[in-house]
Amino acid sequence: MGIAFAKTPKGHDEITTKAGGLSPRVRRVLIFVDGKRTVDELRGMLQSDDLQHTLGMLEEEGYIEVAAVLDEKGRASIPDAPLPSITAFRSLPDKTNPKELDMAKNYMMNSLKAFVGPYSHLTIVEAVFAATSHEALREQFAPWFAAIIETTQGKRRAEHLRAELLKVI
Repeated sequence: MGIAFAKTPKGHDEITTKAGGLSPRVRRVLIFVDGKRTVDELRGMLQSDDLQHTLGMLEEEGYIEVAAVLDEKGRASIPDAPLPSITAFRSLPDKTNPKELDMAKNYMMNSLKAFVGPYSHLTIVEAVFAATSHEALREQFAPWFAAIIETTQGKRRAEHLRAELLKVI
């Protein structure tokens, strides 16, 4: 299954006017979004380490939208209802599961230590350690991801790490 994104009117305006202040790398991704190419095809063309994160940001800011969902045989269908953002957090359970909270905290702290070192980004590690809820951890998601992609190894594994963390955060 694959998802194809298309530019919204805001996305087309951004291409012609550059009014949104997007970075050159993010603009390049926006330019390649055409409503026909799937995320996997874009990944092969752009060689972007954090493509899914970039697409999610473009979607959340209204530059792109889901155009079609492709099944295993390559047939496209238009979704009936809006799909959740590809960077969206899962819905929170009514009662916080302490085990899941600890798993998410450990995952964030250990991945930071492994990819950027034990003494880098201590403010993020301290905030994660002090978090008592999923909401508090979610506030650290963007700084955590930015720290991970600062390194070459982190860039290579960024999408996998992000996807694994989103399962429990």
